[in-house]
Amino acid sequence: MGIQEDLEQCKNRGEHEEVREPLMDKTNHSGEQDGSFAQSSSKESVWMVYLSTFVAVCGSFAFGSCAGYSSPTENAVREDLSLSLAEYSVFGSILTFGAMIGAITSGPIADFIGRKGALRVATSFCVAGWLAIYFAQGVLALDLGRLATGYGMGVFSYVVPVFIAEIAPKSLRGALTATNQLMICGGVSVAFIIGTVLTWRALALTGLVPCAILVFGLFLIPESPRWLAKRGREEEFQKALQKLRGKEADISQEATEIKDYIETLERLPKARFLDLFQRRYLRSVIIGVGLMVFQQFGGINGVCFYVSNIFESAGFSPSLGTIIYAILQVVVTALNTTVIDKAGRKPLLLVSASGLILGCIITVISFYLKVNELATKSVPALTLTGILLYIGSFSAGMGAVPWVIMSEIFPINIKGVAGSLATLVNWFGAWAISYTYNYLMSWSSYGTFILYAAINALAIVFVVTVVPETKGRTLEQIQAAINT
Repeated sequence: MGIQEDLEQCKNRGEHEEVREPLMDKTNHSGEQDGSFAQSSSKESVWMVYLSTFVAVCGSFAFGSCAGYSSPTENAVREDLSLSLAEYSVFGSILTFGAMIGAITSGPIADFIGRKGALRVATSFCVAGWLAIYFAQGVLALDLGRLATGYGMGVFSYVVPVFIAEIAPKSLRGALTATNQLMICGGVSVAFIIGTVLTWRALALTGLVPCAILVFGLFLIPESPRWLAKRGREEEFQKALQKLRGKEADISQEATEIKDYIETLERLPKARFLDLFQRRYLRSVIIGVGLMVFQQFGGINGVCFYVSNIFESAGFSPSLGTIIYAILQVVVTALNTTVIDKAGRKPLLLVSASGLILGCIITVISFYLKVNELATKSVPALTLTGILLYIGSFSAGMGAVPWVIMSEIFPINIKGVAGSLATLVNWFGAWAISYTYNYLMSWSSYGTFILYAAINALAIVFVVTVVPETKGRTLEQIQAAINT
């Protein structure tokens, strides 16, 4: 049964209709709503939304710094601490296990102590992890530090997009939420580049910079108004929403809509994990989890973690290829943030998945030629073209948009549990692909990318048939339409 059907079973049916009607009526006046933010908001309100987003995505940059750390430091760490290849492999991969633990706990933490509180917890783990790595004299401290930074990554990966989605007006929500992926790419790229000139201990200290900005910045920004409303903190809710929209803005309509929708959801039983599979929530869970499955199992972490090896095996300079890769990733992701609220979520996903397929096919051709020693002079150029098209296409849609949609579709009463599930699936996929990549490449280099191309083709079918367009709609409208 849908949310509306459940509520019709409540004794006070008349009150239910009164709660739902304003929300659905607003859907019929979207043109009026679209202009309301521009008309009523001041420069101050836009500034506060942007400042809050900037502070939050420092967590995304910290995420990227953690993810990008192991690639440029492998040789130096192994030499200084006398690590075997197996020991360093554990150091690199234990990050994803920490992230899975962070994913499991991120939703409950964010629901219990707030979005800002969860960001502080994630930051604390990252700081502790970087310090452990910096002072490490052996493998134990190194691995514990990596595990701690992984935990912080797992929490950041859920809380940052959710916090941004809950504070942003709908006209800016897609672009601002997409900056999460942009800053992750920025963190990875900066780690790749400065890791070539800094020692591995100094590079660990640079990971503290975004953490410091985040810690101090959280004192300057408000908590998520939707979370405050859900916790019944009325006065703080009003102040936070007013601060985000500007002193002179009329927030009465938006405040009423948020409170009405939360009151509607509060009449339902408190969500548990198994409740996610009830009919009223099942579609949003399928959408959120499905997008995470296709994002990861399309092969991105195999390509990202081993891009240097791919270029080297194809006869192309691994250092030059990696730098081009990092720059392209940041540029395309930045462009994505400028068009996501204009082009929409579904078109970007479809274009992205199509480009991923084409990139895989070109890479398949290059590896096939190499294995069969055909047209060997063309292999480096084909490999570079295929991999750059692959990462460019991923950055154009499949990198950022699943996180944007995940932050939009779950009703706030199940957002913690459902968001944790989606994030856990994402990190499990990241581990599975990075772990199996070398085995698959040993089996068949071109067969590996045929498999990735097939999964991305299935992603197109999934997006066309299951994923809704969420552009230009409030969170309450999106969730009411999906969960009915």
